Amino acid sequence: MKSLLIQGGRIIDPGRKLDEAGSLLIAGGKISWVGGAKDTPPDADYDVLDAKGLIVCPGFIDLHCHLRQPGFEEKETIASGTTAAARGGFTTVCCMPNTEPPLDNKTTVNYVKATAAAEGIIRVLPIGCISLGQSGEEPADMGELAAAGVVAFSDDGEPALNSKLMRRALEYSRSSGLPIIDHCEDKALSEGGQMNEGVVSAELGLRGIPNAAEDIIVARDLELAQLTGGWVHIAHVTTGGAVDLIRRAKEKGIRVTAEATPHHLTLTEERVKGRNTSAKVNPPLRTERDVKALINGLNDNTIDVIATDHAPHTEAEKRQQFDLAPSGISGFETALGSLMGLVHRGDISLVSLINKLTAVPAGIIGKKYGPGTLATGSLADVTIFDPTLEWTVDTKDFASKGKNTPLAGERLKGRVMATIYGGKVVYRDEGVTIEGS
Repeated sequence: MKSLLIQGGRIIDPGRKLDEAGSLLIAGGKISWVGGAKDTPPDADYDVLDAKGLIVCPGFIDLHCHLRQPGFEEKETIASGTTAAARGGFTTVCCMPNTEPPLDNKTTVNYVKATAAAEGIIRVLPIGCISLGQSGEEPADMGELAAAGVVAFSDDGEPALNSKLMRRALEYSRSSGLPIIDHCEDKALSEGGQMNEGVVSAELGLRGIPNAAEDIIVARDLELAQLTGGWVHIAHVTTGGAVDLIRRAKEKGIRVTAEATPHHLTLTEERVKGRNTSAKVNPPLRTERDVKALINGLNDNTIDVIATDHAPHTEAEKRQQFDLAPSGISGFETALGSLMGLVHRGDISLVSLINKLTAVPAGIIGKKYGPGTLATGSLADVTIFDPTLEWTVDTKDFASKGKNTPLAGERLKGRVMATIYGGKVVYRDEGVTIEGS
């Protein structure tokens, strides 16, 4: 593989507090040199990718997505999902275990790893189940799953409502160093709910899901984490109450990390008006007040990372009436454009946004899996994007099988131009040129 010089971009590497104009050289699948705007690379034989006017940063890392394979290949496959992720700037994705069969044993974990190695174009890291069959009752063999290479445990799609099971999982996390990721939902409160409980749900005549359904399980998980000394990671936080609970838990020294999604950071329950099934997601889109609380949580590091919760469904499924349509948004390919809206409005800095997509998630999963840095000698996982390029979301252009997004037809400002995984260009926009030196 010929060396590649990424020339003339703005290099942002939050993990090393680097933000300057310059160039970097990739050789042998690794970052071999990083220099300033006037520096000359040591190697004279390389191709050149012109990054003038573009941001060059570590490859994005997604801690929470659904690739659907095995069992639901009509929605997504590892091949289509990783292609979509690469278009979104992601070089590492962590896939949730709610497949069929679920990832509750080493055989299914090994299947995902082998399929990703053969058919995926970026790094895929499986997350193992907390319970067998995601039943919420009998624990999975977490030792076996850890040995098979999972990077976390979760019954995502189903909350771990059995407190004894959750306690046991957190006790294992303390010894294994692997986080327990929980979808926090009190199903007795959310049963039958279709969207956020409030004025809009009343107007539409839809049963709502109150904030308390999330907050109650967040509070329980934090208590159990304190009891066990284990590591809980709160998935897709949506409520101001949950943000406050997590903030106080961190102040007390409880080991907790948390994520928010692009859609919960940028959209509200208003998107559901007209019974728009593309905006049906679980947990639901909340209020403007909750969105502001999430943004505040990002800025004070109560919320550690941004994760897509990419959840593709077929068009036929989403065309059903609202109460029958499944929850989920296809989020890989619109993530950056959505999030850059926060930057352009001044809600979050560009460096902080990149940090929550790179260095911080790398620290959670372990940097051997997703380097999260452009340091010399590290794996060459690189994302290059134009922070100001405007484009229209056209789901016909999606690589994902899932076309289910409430952003269809909208103008976004900020677009991924190239994604490099292990030194190989796995996605390149037609506006990016690579020429021989």
